[in-house]
Amino acid sequence: MHFLGELILILITTVLLGQLFSRLNMPAVIGQLLSGIVLGPAILGLVHPNNIVSLFSEFGVILLMFLAGLESDLDLLKKYFKLSFTVATIGVILPVVFIGIASMVFGMKFLEALFIGIVFAATSVSISVVVLQEAHQLHSRAGTAILGAAVVDDILAVIVLSLFTTFSHEGGKSGLTNNFFLNLLIEAAYFVVVWFIYKWVAPYFMKLAEKVDVNYAVVIASLVLALAMAWAADFVGLSAVVGAFFGGLAIRQTPEYKEVNSSVSVIGYAIFIPVFFADIGLSMTFESFFKDIWFIIVMTILALLSKFWAGKYSSEMFGFTKDEGNIVGAGMISRGEVALIVAQIGINHHLFPEDIYSSLILVIIVTTVLSPFILNHFIKKHQTEMAEK
Repeated sequence: MHFLGELILILITTVLLGQLFSRLNMPAVIGQLLSGIVLGPAILGLVHPNNIVSLFSEFGVILLMFLAGLESDLDLLKKYFKLSFTVATIGVILPVVFIGIASMVFGMKFLEALFIGIVFAATSVSISVVVLQEAHQLHSRAGTAILGAAVVDDILAVIVLSLFTTFSHEGGKSGLTNNFFLNLLIEAAYFVVVWFIYKWVAPYFMKLAEKVDVNYAVVIASLVLALAMAWAADFVGLSAVVGAFFGGLAIRQTPEYKEVNSSVSVIGYAIFIPVFFADIGLSMTFESFFKDIWFIIVMTILALLSKFWAGKYSSEMFGFTKDEGNIVGAGMISRGEVALIVAQIGINHHLFPEDIYSSLILVIIVTTVLSPFILNHFIKKHQTEMAEK
């Protein structure tokens, strides 16, 4: 029952800080992120990371990406696939190279430095999604490019991680099997199944749910489908959020998607999604801050710039304006839960020195907290310039 008290604190604090930032004309998600830092070990120490909070958090991010899929336009995603692929590819290469080299300067061995670069290769778009939603930019060219790039980015980051753990003799299992090429084949098969679900299973499944005389049968059916796809993605070695996103896309093309969207939004935003944002902040401590201050500063700068430049200049190559390029770049900055998971894999398999683990987590959280500030700045700037024209 102790968790109920923590949940009450989290919900009240996320609402109050979210409202405060809304009043300051900034995204409410920033306040929700900061609530975890305020309540957690970093400041007040009232709530500590635990299994139940993590479970709520995991469900929250799955619902968030399911909702992002529900609100996405597949035609736009197809239209900007080349751009998304380019942004994602460069967005994986730059952090691995820049942060890898910087880590070697700080005394890491080559494989250790390479893995630290991989930690910062993946993008967590969940926070950017909320900022884009609040600013009504999720369906814009930039918003669609960010969503597409984030999905491709996650797949590429998993492939890079699988390659690393397969060919470095220190790594552990990072896919369904220990064979990298077999893992690739299984992951490719997953996307074939996703396409089958999108074309045939989802429409039939939702029609069947319509005939069931049970309250919210359609919503339950949609959640079953999305959770199954998220579980399957996680099972084959991909991120669960990828499966949840494609689950949302599959439901999007059915007549029932509006009912599902309104109901799941209530479930998600009332409890689980605020806990997800707070949980990111709960991991933050300042134990190693002064000892590793230069490492933290350099890594934070490189983590921000590598993703920002990849998004900005790649999108400008495809005809996006400078402002749109800035939005795409800013939308790719957040690392969030994806980087935290990769870092956890690294520490479990001794892929980098244990004494820098806290500093790495701090850098991940700092970039995650800064990303909505940066994205909001460029969205406001773009909207102001559009209004003046």
